[in-house]
Amino acid sequence: MKLSRNDECWCGSHKKYKKCHLDFDEKLKYMKRQGYLVPSHKMIKNEEQIEGIRQAAVINNGLLDYIEKHMKAGISTEDIDDMTNEYLRQHHAKSADLHYEGYPKSICTSVNDEVCHGIPSSKVILKEGDIINVDATTNFNGYFADASRMFMIGEVSDEAQRLVKVTKECLYKGMESIEPWKSCIGDIGIAIENYAHMHGYSVVREFCGHGVGLAMHEDPYVYHFHPHAPTMLLVPGMVITIEPMINAGKRYIHIGKNNWTAYTDDGSLSAQWEHTFLITETGVEIISK
Repeated sequence: MKLSRNDECWCGSHKKYKKCHLDFDEKLKYMKRQGYLVPSHKMIKNEEQIEGIRQAAVINNGLLDYIEKHMKAGISTEDIDDMTNEYLRQHHAKSADLHYEGYPKSICTSVNDEVCHGIPSSKVILKEGDIINVDATTNFNGYFADASRMFMIGEVSDEAQRLVKVTKECLYKGMESIEPWKSCIGDIGIAIENYAHMHGYSVVREFCGHGVGLAMHEDPYVYHFHPHAPTMLLVPGMVITIEPMINAGKRYIHIGKNNWTAYTDDGSLSAQWEHTFLITETGVEIISK
C-alpha cells in the first residue's frame, strides 16, 4: 500500500512518513532505477529497534569480556558454556544458540582446526598452544546481538599468532569497505578475500555473515569472498554481522560426526572474528564485538 506523507511510517517508529522514511524511500527508488539491488523494508531497523539491539550487545560484549578473564589452559569448553549460562542468567538474558535448530549448548567453542560451531564438552580441555574461537549470540527482550573472539592459550606458535591477527584484520578490511549508498555486500567479500590471499590464507565459503537484530539470522547474506555476481546495496538502518573464517591451509571443510562442527579438510588451523555492525548515514558503528 502506498503511503501518503502524513501516514504513519512503515518502520514502526510511529512518526509521520514525511518526517521519517519518505526521503529514504525516494533515494532507495532512485538507486533501484540505477540498477542496484536494494534492501527490503524488513531489513531496515528503526531507532527503537537499534536501541534494543544495543542493549543486547552490552550483555553480549560483557559475556565475552567475562569469558576472556577466565580463559586459560586446563579449563574445558564445557566450563565456558557454564560461564555463559551463569552470566546470561544474572543479566536476565538468554542464549540465542541454545536449541537453535537443535543446537545443544549456549555458546560455540571452536578449537584449532575447528572452523565453527564447536560444541562445548567436558572432554575438550584447553591446553598451552591452542587457539579457540568463542561465538556468542545474546537474546535480550527479543533483540539479538552476535559476536565472536579468538583467544590464544598461553604461548602459541608464530603461525597461530599470525593467523589470529590477520583474520581480525580481514574483518576490519571488510568493515572499511562499507560506504553507505555507495558500496554493496560484495565489496565486503572482495576486501576480505584480497587481504586473506595477500597473506597466503584461504577464506571459507560455506558460512557467511548475515542480518541480525530481531532474530538471530536475518537477510541479507553477507559474503566473505568475491561473489562474482550483483549484491545488495548497503544503506543506513541495516544491521549485519561480518564474521570471516580464515584457514591457514586450503578453504575446504567438512562437518563432523556431531552434525554441527565444521573442520578444515587438511587439518590446518582456522580462525574467526565477528562483529555486529549498524550501517549509518556516515559509515558504520560497531555494536557488538
